[in-house]
Amino acid sequence: MNVIDPKSSKGSWHVIVWVLAAFVVIPLVTIFSSFLTPEKDIWAHLATTLLPELLLNTLILVVGVASFTAVLGVSLGWFTGICDFPGRRFFSWALALPMALPAYVMAFIFLGIMDFSGPLQGFMRTFPGLETYMIEVRKAPFVIIVLGLTLYPYVYLLSRASFMNQGSAMFEASRTLGLNPTQAFFKVALPISRPWIVSGLALVLMETLADFGAVSIFNYDTFTTAIYKSWFGFFSIAAAAQLSSILVVLAFSLLLLEGVYKSRMRYYDSSRGGPTLVRLRLRGWRAAAVTAYCSIVLGVAFIVPLGQLIVWSVEMIQGGEGGTYFKYIVRTLILGASAAFLICCVSVLLSYAKRRNGSKINRFLCRLATIGYALPGTVLAVGIVLPLVWCDNLLQQIIFLVVHVETGPLFQGTVLVMLGAYLVRFLAVGFSSVDSAMQNIKPSLDEAAAIFGKTGLQTLTIIHFPLLQKGLFTALVLVVVDVIKEMPITLMMRPFGWDTLAVKIYELTSEGEWVRAALPGLYLVLAGMIPVFIFIRKMEK
Repeated sequence: MNVIDPKSSKGSWHVIVWVLAAFVVIPLVTIFSSFLTPEKDIWAHLATTLLPELLLNTLILVVGVASFTAVLGVSLGWFTGICDFPGRRFFSWALALPMALPAYVMAFIFLGIMDFSGPLQGFMRTFPGLETYMIEVRKAPFVIIVLGLTLYPYVYLLSRASFMNQGSAMFEASRTLGLNPTQAFFKVALPISRPWIVSGLALVLMETLADFGAVSIFNYDTFTTAIYKSWFGFFSIAAAAQLSSILVVLAFSLLLLEGVYKSRMRYYDSSRGGPTLVRLRLRGWRAAAVTAYCSIVLGVAFIVPLGQLIVWSVEMIQGGEGGTYFKYIVRTLILGASAAFLICCVSVLLSYAKRRNGSKINRFLCRLATIGYALPGTVLAVGIVLPLVWCDNLLQQIIFLVVHVETGPLFQGTVLVMLGAYLVRFLAVGFSSVDSAMQNIKPSLDEAAAIFGKTGLQTLTIIHFPLLQKGLFTALVLVVVDVIKEMPITLMMRPFGWDTLAVKIYELTSEGEWVRAALPGLYLVLAGMIPVFIFIRKMEK
């Protein structure tokens, strides 16, 4: 879309897109430039001892989580989207609730229940012959299960939408050709839904590569934990940057593979007047089995963890710790609200700049400006801090030469820098909602405003902003919850003493204090349920 306005130059809006794209490019350039000054001793140690293990652990995690979420998400999407069975209406939205559970919250709940000193293994040891039996839960399969249970809704929601969008025409046509329901699913419905499933799996894999909290709680070494240890353990930000570059290459490789795979697929809806959906009614043992399957997944992925959080939280409140987290809640909400306000403002400017100047380079730069969501928080923290250190040192030298006064760091460890990191990381979340709303505004409104002599900024504030309210509200809510759940950026870049709920959870779980971490975890889960309900309503519509 490209709206012409004689009162406003396209170049001015073009500059906005360039500046925002630079916010993503600078951290990336900084990270890859770290190879010009390698930390040879530390890098040699990492390459000979940790790097093979990091690569193997990451590969196992990516393949395992992708496989687990694909099986769960696609099967649940098919049952709730196409089939009819007892409880279908309830499960159709309830199965998306695990999205509200941060992976690191699910991780410490899982360990609190399943660890050697937990209630489950303690109960098992009461049986004769099992007194010394122990299940080692800090292993890759259990990390895969925890991440998969919190990430499968990405695949579930998209695959369900795809199955419902197909309607019944193709499915019934395959039945007339002699295929039974199982064959029709594998030979017709599943191949048509591959683009949607691939998109969901791409999100799952990005979140898996970016995860820091869950793998650190399990003591399962991946690139994110190695980056953190290189920075705060070896005190070498250069080594952390070099490890970050490998993680960036992995993340962008997944994006490239997704784009290439989807570009080769062409599927079109040949139905007229919209697809009609006649559900496949399940009866007898099949209906009971599907209901039981959905119940088990929902119970393990959400009901049991939430119940355990509530039980532990009640213990903490009765112990007098209920009021100790007020300051953490306030700081968390301040960061979330500030970041959401900033991201929404920038999203409006970026979307409107693309609307005013819809050239290919502008669309490419908009894509580049929002690609930060594919960058793990640990990578962004490293890529932002390195240029800040250089700027701080330069400014301190200039100030000393001019006024002969020594100053400390001016930018490092400030809330402003954290907000900048959140902007790069979550701009895609806000931009997607705002840009969708912007595209629904007719170009004739811009043309009418130009005829009446309104400038681009006046057109944005008077006409577009009121029409963007729903998109802005959705963006605001989603960004708030994403920011308050973000752990690595907050942990690595927060000012001294500026702890949040996520940081407090990390500190408590690092000491094995699962019960004490429950109350801040419950606050985060309750906040995370808000965008899940909003997202489900939008998907249903």
